[in-house]
Amino acid sequence: MAEVGLLPFARIALRVSRAVLRRYRSRFSKHQFMQPQLLAILCLMRYEDWTFRQAEVRLGEHRELRQALGLLRVPDFRTLYRFLQRLDEATIDRAVGETVPRLRGTHRKRRRRARVAVDATGLAQGAVSTFFVRRMHHHGQKPLPWRHWLKWVVVVHLDQQFLLSQIAPRGPWNDCANLPAVIEAASEQTRIGLVLADAEFDSERNHTYIRQKLGAQSVIPAKRAKKTWRIHGVRAEMRRAFRRRLYRRRSLIESLFSSLKRKLSARAPGRSLHTQKRQALLLGLSFNLYRLRHR
Repeated sequence: MAEVGLLPFARIALRVSRAVLRRYRSRFSKHQFMQPQLLAILCLMRYEDWTFRQAEVRLGEHRELRQALGLLRVPDFRTLYRFLQRLDEATIDRAVGETVPRLRGTHRKRRRRARVAVDATGLAQGAVSTFFVRRMHHHGQKPLPWRHWLKWVVVVHLDQQFLLSQIAPRGPWNDCANLPAVIEAASEQTRIGLVLADAEFDSERNHTYIRQKLGAQSVIPAKRAKKTWRIHGVRAEMRRAFRRRLYRRRSLIESLFSSLKRKLSARAPGRSLHTQKRQALLLGLSFNLYRLRHR
């Protein structure tokens, strides 16, 4: 995307990074760059879909951007890569949690229970078009270039369109088993009143967890069984009297995926699964920062 709004985004990213990271990793560090500065640069890379070398070049060209980040010199691309390797998932989760109160707005809105949706999407490993890969596979009878891919599972606040929690396992994966973990992480950020998900997350265990543990309402179509099978409990209720009017709002999470991939990135670049996971989680953090910038 075009380099529009870089300075406001950089200021917000630096402010959030300072709230979750110490200035330096240890007292023996070189003290050339602070950890919040490096995390803000990684978020800028996801916001603009830069590579590590492109980030070094852009920072060298953009004096106002360096001033917004408080940089006295431009970090080398190897410095950024090493910091990404050291960055743990807990730090990114804390940064996402830091954006949630800023996005929720007034205290009156906070008292309302949130309506959330859970869904998963795939992220490309590189810049090669997935359409071109599928076309070569189907028409050229060539094997797919990979056996595994990254699946990004997120919980989205439907009314205000931002991320509450996220995980990035390697696919193919049964997303149904991931729902309690991401919902529990989201419930730590805000009170949840309604959970919407598609049939991929359909199970009696998930309904029971949402209704008994969180005291929330769950609307998930009961389609993971044949019509001739006898199902019981909440799943039988879903099949008998499915609340379609509530379920229609689940499409808002698809709108968020579309917006994120068009305006930020549809990739989680990296040669290793570790790097791809960090890139996916940073993409979710960058989207929340992007929403904050427009606030």
